[in-house]
Amino acid sequence: MAEELELTSADKFIGAVLDGPAPSLALTEVGTVTEVGDGIAVVSGLARALADELLVFASGVRGVVLDLEPGRLGVILLGPSERITFGEDVWRTHKVFSVPVGPGLVGRVVDATGEPRDGNGAVAATAERPVEASAPGILSRAPVTRPLATGLKAIDGAVPVGLGQRELIIGDRQTGKTSIAVDTILNQARSDVLSIYCAIGQRGDAVARVIETLRQSGQIANTIVIAAGDEDTPGLAYIAPYAAMTMAEYFSNQGRDVLVVLDDLTHHARSYRELSLLLRRPPGREAFPGDIFYVHARLLERAGQFTPEAGGGSITALPVVETQAENLSAYIPTNLISITDGQIYLSPRLVRKNQFPAVDIGLSVSRVGGKAQHRAFRDVAGNLRVTLSQFEELEDFARFGTRLDDNTRARLSRGAAVRTALRQPERDPVPAVEQLLILMAAMEGLFDDLSESEVVSAMARMRQGVGDSLDGVAESIRQNSALEDDEKATLLQVARAALNLPEETAHDPDT
Repeated sequence: MAEELELTSADKFIGAVLDGPAPSLALTEVGTVTEVGDGIAVVSGLARALADELLVFASGVRGVVLDLEPGRLGVILLGPSERITFGEDVWRTHKVFSVPVGPGLVGRVVDATGEPRDGNGAVAATAERPVEASAPGILSRAPVTRPLATGLKAIDGAVPVGLGQRELIIGDRQTGKTSIAVDTILNQARSDVLSIYCAIGQRGDAVARVIETLRQSGQIANTIVIAAGDEDTPGLAYIAPYAAMTMAEYFSNQGRDVLVVLDDLTHHARSYRELSLLLRRPPGREAFPGDIFYVHARLLERAGQFTPEAGGGSITALPVVETQAENLSAYIPTNLISITDGQIYLSPRLVRKNQFPAVDIGLSVSRVGGKAQHRAFRDVAGNLRVTLSQFEELEDFARFGTRLDDNTRARLSRGAAVRTALRQPERDPVPAVEQLLILMAAMEGLFDDLSESEVVSAMARMRQGVGDSLDGVAESIRQNSALEDDEKATLLQVARAALNLPEETAHDPDT
């Protein structure tokens, strides 16, 4: 009778912690904590526990089974390990760890378990889904054919991203990786794309600034923010990106387009390394466990453009990874470069030149986004990469003080003007029509004889001068059709009017 009363109390305790019905008496099992560390616990006595099963400790802390060994379970903790004591009871829940999904999460700030962090009350979830899920198969995938507008001239013009693509944002610290991701989210105010921003191991003040930016712009109403900061346990940081993908899959299955920003996977890899070393898994290269590639591969493979039979939606992943001293060949960066469909590389060299966003066109690539790029951008900026690459090569050569002919000087002038035209401040994504106007002016040589400051002021005047005259160009962008000759002429006419230039001012450096 005493044993029956004890099990009944355990059932009620588990039900209270999970905020749901208690498991049946016949299925309840009790284990014991034999070891506890920073973010992990070792449990014995639960011989029938399953991988990824949610466990509840007597202290109220929850954990997820990561290691299954004879007589021993390695558990990652979702709460502070200081609350757990040696010999403490642990109960199975017979539930795979899941997170809430549904429209009730949109506009909210939650942690990796779906618990609210914005002080706006409980989350109205539609359902719960496991954080671990198999990636859709090949037959469930469709080609990437639609563009994701970032609002950044350097990306939309030279390194386009398509809906359903996995594009890595890579660079050293303080090169603007998060700014590119946040500006891309802000630009989705002009589309129906739902955004999910997942902060992994970031400082609390940095995450707060991103949230405040989204609130001031009003884009928080179309965004889910998942925060697993540096003050949280490594278990929450490890689970956070999988939770973000699970929430995204709910919407993509309903035909929605979802943008998922994972900021950043360097901290995610370090959190997983910390958990693995504490659980005494054998270390490999740079002390990372041997399955670190699979950890990120199974995460990013869940993104893509899906067929109508698979829901018809898309998940576009923008993972962020940090390099040290521009070392692109480091372990985690090379892993992620091989998993993703391209990378946007941010160069410290361009940062020192005050070039923001500091996108290095030569080292950046989009393997599938070119097919999804707006045809209008291909018409206007098709030679953008070649122009910048030739300019950078000539710029390096010209530093030796060699005497240059007129044609070379013209190319240098054109390249410098184009590079300056790609500048734009943070939190100011540019509409597609205004991007085309500026890129047309730069590629046609209207900026060649202007200084950097004059180019910046000229771009501001052009953006202010966009009116009804470019409605035809805007419609071509919406229809993803090629620009007609009269539309190109209209772009040039508006650009010249903003600069007070006659038509014959433009020139080709090859002539």
